[in-house]
Amino acid sequence: MHATQVTRSDFDRLMVPNYAPVDMIPVRGEGSRVWDQEGREYIDLAGGIAVNALGHAHPGMLEALTDQAGKLWHVSNVLTNEPALRLASKLIAATFADRVFFANSGAEANEAAFKLARRWAHDTAGAQKNQIIACTNSFHGRTLFTVSVGGQPKYSQGFGPALEGISHVPYNDIAALEQVISAETCAVVIEPIQGEGGVIPADHEYLAAVRKLCDQYNALLIFDEVQSGMGRTGKLFAYMHSGVEPDILTSAKSLGGGFPISAMLTRESIAAHFGVGTHGSTYGGNPLGCAVAERVLDIVNTEEVLRGVERRYQLLADGLMALSHDIPVFESIRGKGLLIGAVLSEAWRGQARQIQEAAQKEGLLVLQAGADVMRLAPSLIIPEADIAEALQRLRKALAGLAG
Repeated sequence: MHATQVTRSDFDRLMVPNYAPVDMIPVRGEGSRVWDQEGREYIDLAGGIAVNALGHAHPGMLEALTDQAGKLWHVSNVLTNEPALRLASKLIAATFADRVFFANSGAEANEAAFKLARRWAHDTAGAQKNQIIACTNSFHGRTLFTVSVGGQPKYSQGFGPALEGISHVPYNDIAALEQVISAETCAVVIEPIQGEGGVIPADHEYLAAVRKLCDQYNALLIFDEVQSGMGRTGKLFAYMHSGVEPDILTSAKSLGGGFPISAMLTRESIAAHFGVGTHGSTYGGNPLGCAVAERVLDIVNTEEVLRGVERRYQLLADGLMALSHDIPVFESIRGKGLLIGAVLSEAWRGQARQIQEAAQKEGLLVLQAGADVMRLAPSLIIPEADIAEALQRLRKALAGLAG
């Protein structure tokens, strides 16, 4: 049976127009390279937006998926399953958490976190303790609740009445939080590294001060590690660099290495407020997703891989600055590990999309984080030779743009 031939133009005819994909369709991937319908090869520094932690078609993931696919796909949460219990056990052993809830996407994990925070506060302090404080330019998902908590109005406007009880303060600004937090605050939500907001890491002192304020006002501290978690920063989760522990942590993206799965991790006393029937997810904790994520965790949470992330960061950061010495395109390199933001210099401001398109024409996939930042989130095990080749292709793309 032959698959029907489709082209990029079919997207514009068939799909809801909320995306603007590039003008080629990838059909195959291996390691940190992908090939399109014409057989053209690209080096992938985008990583499916920080998802493909082990690149494409990793043999260990393939083995875990096919092994589980021959056994059990779905049973619903009327029953539990072995992969879910094994994965939960390993996540708990590796983190601050005592309990895990599985879902399918970062937005769902954050939705669960925000609902749990409000339910915990309702049960322990009363209905008036419902304020959630988040940061401007944050991103927490696309559901109505998560897009309201996210601090980017362009994503929440035009969808009817705004949800109440949500406040926003500037990121990395403890004085601003002090002005807003109160006894009615149930949770403060922070990305340890703002991803969509421009790849901006939080200061460790700031995170420690937020933790102190949350304790003072009996509010939960939620870390959204959807983009920064699962080895991306050189530690299993970004909070581990600061030594500041949250009460709730959300993970997705790299957790499944490309298979849709997310997790909300929390402490036992907080988890107790999600009693039977209070929250759920039909596919959450399904055997396929959990089997793949368990294998990803086994591979990523090793000294070899985590140390390698730091080495690869250095290669990329040094290479980008060397490139910028010849073509002054980047003002600075920020981020942590393999979540990198290359901030465009004044002369190149607003051109992140053009750089992305020019790079693609040279066989290189990169991302943007706003109009002024080129974002890189490649495989955590990208070969060093691929990094060197990627920098050469980027140099060619930028030279073409610079004229």
